[in-house]
Amino acid sequence: MTILQEHAPNPAADDAGRPIGYGRLQRKEDPRFVRGRGHYVDDITLPGMLHGAILRSPVAHARLVSIDTSAALAHPGVVAVITGADLLGLGLAWAPTLSADVQAVLVTDKVRFQGQEVAFVVAEDRYAARDALELIEVDYDVLPPLVDARKALDPDAPVVRDEMEGRTDNHIFDWEAGNKAETDAVFAAADVVVSQEIVYPRSHPAPMETCGAVADFDAVTGKLTLYETSQAPHAHRTLFAMVAGIPEHKIRIVSPDIGGGFGNKVGIYPGYILAVVGSIVTGKPVKWMEDRSENLMSTSFARDYIMQGEIAATKDGKILAVRTSVLADHGAFNATAQPTKYPAGFFHIFTGSYDLQAAHCSVTGVYTNKAPGGVAYACSFRVTEAVYLIERLVDILAAKLEVDPAELRLKNLIKPEQFPYPNKTGWEYDSGNYERALRLSMSMAGYDDLRREQRAKRDRGELMGIGISFFTETVGAGPRKHMDIVGLGMNDGAELRVHPTGKAVVRISVQSQGQGHETTFAQIVAEEIGIPPEDIDVVHGDTDQTPFGLGTYGSRSTPVSGAAVALVARKVREKARFIAAAMLETRPEDLEWEKGRWFVKGDPSVGKTIAEIAMGAYGTVALPEGIDGNLDAEVTYDPPNLTFPFGAYICVVDVDPGTGHVAVRRFVAVDDCGTRINPMIIEGQVHGGLTDGVGMALMQFIEFDESGNNLGGSFMDYLIPTAMEVPDWETGYTVTPSPHHPIGAKGIGESATVGSPPAIVNAVVDALSPFGITHMDMPCTPARVWAAIQGRPRPPI
Repeated sequence: MTILQEHAPNPAADDAGRPIGYGRLQRKEDPRFVRGRGHYVDDITLPGMLHGAILRSPVAHARLVSIDTSAALAHPGVVAVITGADLLGLGLAWAPTLSADVQAVLVTDKVRFQGQEVAFVVAEDRYAARDALELIEVDYDVLPPLVDARKALDPDAPVVRDEMEGRTDNHIFDWEAGNKAETDAVFAAADVVVSQEIVYPRSHPAPMETCGAVADFDAVTGKLTLYETSQAPHAHRTLFAMVAGIPEHKIRIVSPDIGGGFGNKVGIYPGYILAVVGSIVTGKPVKWMEDRSENLMSTSFARDYIMQGEIAATKDGKILAVRTSVLADHGAFNATAQPTKYPAGFFHIFTGSYDLQAAHCSVTGVYTNKAPGGVAYACSFRVTEAVYLIERLVDILAAKLEVDPAELRLKNLIKPEQFPYPNKTGWEYDSGNYERALRLSMSMAGYDDLRREQRAKRDRGELMGIGISFFTETVGAGPRKHMDIVGLGMNDGAELRVHPTGKAVVRISVQSQGQGHETTFAQIVAEEIGIPPEDIDVVHGDTDQTPFGLGTYGSRSTPVSGAAVALVARKVREKARFIAAAMLETRPEDLEWEKGRWFVKGDPSVGKTIAEIAMGAYGTVALPEGIDGNLDAEVTYDPPNLTFPFGAYICVVDVDPGTGHVAVRRFVAVDDCGTRINPMIIEGQVHGGLTDGVGMALMQFIEFDESGNNLGGSFMDYLIPTAMEVPDWETGYTVTPSPHHPIGAKGIGESATVGSPPAIVNAVVDALSPFGITHMDMPCTPARVWAAIQGRPRPPI
């Protein structure tokens, strides 16, 4: 791994001794994890706890004729068997999704995808519950399935959601952004227009830990405690109140350590609700944990976009406009976790990082007989698809114009002086120096040398490809003027309390799934008030202990919750100024701040440290009017805008023409996430995202046969990358702080997942360009690459 630092103005990182910046503070979380002391949902055992298991449909589309549970109920150890009919009687058969749709908890009328929940068995142990599933007899009247989104709007297509009154087709929404008339006019006058259908296939986050819950309903107090694998505990609490009718103040959601989320644990799954119902029915705690096949077959998928893209340019390579029409397959229920005002999420960033005259996109969402899709799998609500579209189109344009793809990008990137930059779909990019990032990645890669090596190898008949992608990501979902999820504003709260001895606790509303929140949020507080990070505890994942917020996804933790933490620390610091003034018998305006203490202006020897001020706040000091004692504060942060991290990636691949195997030989990733809080954690996030990109570009694909059978229901079929498939990552960075974020941070968690797939596919297509190949859809598996080569005449050596 190569780390190359590109120094840039960064007021929060001007010396290595500060908590925020270039220092590499070790993760505070790691001691418990490396010792096997992590605490996950499946580690929870409560007195008298029962176990639940779900019977899932083997078919994708069928009427439910009958269900007989008598043999299962008679099985030793079985306590209850719950069906859709039981839930109808309880008013719990359908639950709202995060897209304001509804989803069946258990089948009541018909099955809508393979793996859908049909019945729930509660037993004394996991094995009895699983065994009893085999004893439930279900009679299905199988219906023709709809698995091709292209056919979803055909008049004779099977209607997936025919339970909806008046529903005669599979249409969910139409959404558009940009100006169609202006865009069409630019295209009509353009010298060059290229177009391409581009498919971003359905994939799955496949976290190491599958989904699960332990529900404990106390009938005496009416209190529900639910331990679950949730990325958004507070949103889950509100939705459970809406579904179950339990008063929200009587619901406690606890998300302990989570073994990866990647968007898979944002929504509420039927298994969570069934665990709650099981606890209510039996009067005992009920645990439900899914297995790997269940996770791959039934929990939220991602992507599944069919995009028809076009790009217009002058003959000398100035990009003028881009337009696209998109068909989005959302499966049987629209469970997409994204702002309700934007059904297609942040696809409006499909204009990429380029200075355009016009842009227009339209997106149509449809139902199919697949598991609910639309989860933001390590991306910001469809940013990954949008970036993939524009970066493939730019490479296709470069091939058409016979120009180098790097030079084409350099010619069209937004310039530093154009920021803040209003893109053509209505969003304002906050800051950036795009050319600097791309030139840095080219320098690190030795771009000109790579091109010379490629030419030499082509002369010998060897297939080497060089792929470039430049991306601008939009993250920090939160501005309530723009977005919400099922009516809940996406701003975040933070609470900070400094104890009398100078130690502190900060409570946040986002939930970590491995991002290092306990370290980075402590660093933010340390930077603002001067308490060492090791003296600051970060509390998260418990709705009884933390302020309200919409959770962790879409790289929103640092842009939104991190900003809240910085502001609450500043609020505590300001309160400390008044307390210090009282302790020093002077006026607050006569004090000056240096890290960790307030002192009298002109006399630095007279002052009070934060620890001394904290003791005074809880002590007998006569405090000024309006200062209520204690050293604490709380804030709710409503960001004024999204943040826009960006990056420049270069990938080098070698393709074996005999087998179609693609080997990623080198990968250079230059990212700009604004102010860098902890470089070590940033590198870990980038490495993980790049590995994700290898998986999506080369191997990951959830496919269905014509009967609706999921062909990726295990890790034998749904492949994920390992250390064997990835190179030693070469990472660099530039720093362009966000002007509106309190510490200038933009977010980094998903950038690499956004930027790496197009770089890899561009490299594969570049390797195959001697065969006349200009596009290939993901994943570029050996079979697909080999077939593409066989279908074209071999170029002369």
